Amino acid sequence: MTDLVITRIFDAPRALVYRAFTDPDQLAAWFGPVGWSVPRDSVDIDARVGGHQRFTMVNDDDPTMSSPQNATFIEVIENELLVGEESVAHIPDFGTDKLRLRLEFHDEDGGTKTRLVVTQSPFPEAMAEGAREGWGSSFTKLDKLLS
Repeated sequence: MTDLVITRIFDAPRALVYRAFTDPDQLAAWFGPVGWSVPRDSVDIDARVGGHQRFTMVNDDDPTMSSPQNATFIEVIENELLVGEESVAHIPDFGTDKLRLRLEFHDEDGGTKTRLVVTQSPFPEAMAEGAREGWGSSFTKLDKLLS
């Protein structure tokens, strides 16, 4: 097990990048690697401590393939930090029952850009490269939404 850490610079202010993770319309517009989408009617977000982020990624070619996400927020600082925990006990090869996702939003270039630091832990090393590719693909879609 490892900590999966991904850093990405977005050409948009922190508040806009943060909102892309907390606004259901925006999350549905970009989340998921290329070849997957998030139906808007599957998204439910309550961005506060004790709140949740629920949605389902669906494979574009085979809609019977889906990946539901259901996280509970344990830390929320508007425009700065989102931390959620999700049960992954149903994923046989994951090797842990809970996955923590930490999203840190930092100003870059005087606030005109945002440095996002994503940390998922504990994360199985065998799945890390695929997860990096998935996040990267999703972030390419987010870049287009933010531009």
